Amino acid sequence: MAVVDSAEAGLRAVTRGATMIQLRAPSLSARQVEAEALRLLANARVPVVVSSRCDISLAVGLAGVNLPENDITVRDARGLLGGRIVSRSVHSVASALEAEKDGADFVIFGPVWSTPSHPGRPAQGLEALKSVAGACTIPVIAIGGVTAERIEQVNAVCAGYAAISLFQ
Repeated sequence: MAVVDSAEAGLRAVTRGATMIQLRAPSLSARQVEAEALRLLANARVPVVVSSRCDISLAVGLAGVNLPENDITVRDARGLLGGRIVSRSVHSVASALEAEKDGADFVIFGPVWSTPSHPGRPAQGLEALKSVAGACTIPVIAIGGVTAERIEQVNAVCAGYAAISLFQ
């Protein structure tokens, strides 16, 4: 999964092997996010989810939404989105299990390694990723500091990875 802040970055990520796109653009207005999402939907040819915006996901017809840990509950998002993808970004086993119980399709755990996109947030490491993956029955996706050299380590522990700089 490529985490991008624009349609241009998402389309570039698809050419570099991304199999899903998460549009996360907190600095854009709702209308700007909608425009970027529409462009991705028309051209990406992979599932596209948007960060934190159930309304935009529904309005545009995206595959779903990824919810930050401090966002609305997975249960409430599921009530709005029905069978669309609802995932949750988490930072602990407890949060991952809560998301799973509430109906998340998968969780994104991290940061596994330090990452410039979240300065000041300490890396959790592979052992923490293993703990989350071992506790959940839904897929766990690693994020944070994932590089081409670390993909094999990640894939040995969990269902896959999400990245920003890897797809740029």
